[in-house]
Amino acid sequence: MIYLDNAATTRVSAEVFEAMKPYFCEQYANPSAIYSFAGSAAKAVDEARRQSAALIGAQPNEIYFTAGGSESDNWAVKAAAEASAAKGKHLITSVIEHHAVLHTFEYLEKHGFEVTYLPVDEDGIVKLDALEAAIRKDTTLISVMAANNEIGTIQPLKEIGALAKKNGILFHTDAVQAYGHIPLDVDALNIDLMSVSGHKFHGPKGIGFLYIRKGVRLGAFIHGGAQERARRAGTHNTPGIVGLGTAAALAAAQMKENIEKETKLRDYLIKRVLEEIPYSRLNGHRVNRLPNNANFCFRFIEGESLLILLDQKGICASSGSACTSGSLDPSHVLLAIGLPHEIAHGSLRLTLSEETTQEEIDVTVEAIKNIVERLRAMSPLYEDFVKAQKQD
Repeated sequence: MIYLDNAATTRVSAEVFEAMKPYFCEQYANPSAIYSFAGSAAKAVDEARRQSAALIGAQPNEIYFTAGGSESDNWAVKAAAEASAAKGKHLITSVIEHHAVLHTFEYLEKHGFEVTYLPVDEDGIVKLDALEAAIRKDTTLISVMAANNEIGTIQPLKEIGALAKKNGILFHTDAVQAYGHIPLDVDALNIDLMSVSGHKFHGPKGIGFLYIRKGVRLGAFIHGGAQERARRAGTHNTPGIVGLGTAAALAAAQMKENIEKETKLRDYLIKRVLEEIPYSRLNGHRVNRLPNNANFCFRFIEGESLLILLDQKGICASSGSACTSGSLDPSHVLLAIGLPHEIAHGSLRLTLSEETTQEEIDVTVEAIKNIVERLRAMSPLYEDFVKAQKQD
């Protein structure tokens, strides 16, 4: 098997798994308990909080553990909007956010809030002039993702954060795809709220955190207990938290090396695909993108057919199209960068890890070439296109 869907989830690393194991059957105490047996679990949670914070230049007491990125997004957006409702009910986000953010803003629109959805350019970058023009006296929150989960484009967080700070507006970023993969510093970027999920960087599923800058007033998201300083009730998932912290520490130690390796392989992949497969295009910014992300569109084919045939060859990938989840509409991200429906439907996202090899990339490219050629041979649209090209 060749696994090239690391944006969907990653393999739990051996170091993370080993770190988690004692907290299932040996040090299984509830870390909130007061007896000495719970002491090691409590210390492990504290250490994981420190490790998670260190990767983004935050303080440990600014990290609040959650069940993952979607919960963190919901908490940040809802609670920030509600906390500042007396000041204003205008919110700003972008059209290419993850649905955990977009659907939360849609929920708020049904409850009296007004939302401006910022456009992006052809590379998927938020238009800063549009952001500045959208800011009003009653604007209380700006939420723009750090890097897009589909096309990998990295947003100008520093400029967005500066605009937010200048206007006294809270700035939230969904960093689920970026945390652990690229350098992030909450102070340098003026980030007030950040969502993170553990399983995107070799940690376990079902654990994440919300960074809340000290001084930001945010209400509790889950009521019923004093955990997470009374802001997120529920017994701590000690093994998951330990796994998250360990994965964060490993990411910090290996980030520079991983970026260099993944970027080199990513660029090799992009070069081969664009040079060897006619009528293909790269989606997202050519350089300013996540080191492990390559997203393509192939004209005259359906992305779902490509995925199925790749799977038959033992290659795991994903499509930018939402068809695989029962929708006939192509990706909202690809439409937002200006692609017509017929091209957006032929998309393929390949996301690498530091474990990916050049041999795997070569095998994958050859498979894509053969499959695309096969699918186009069955396409009347492609046949008509070729005939028209010959006549010209």
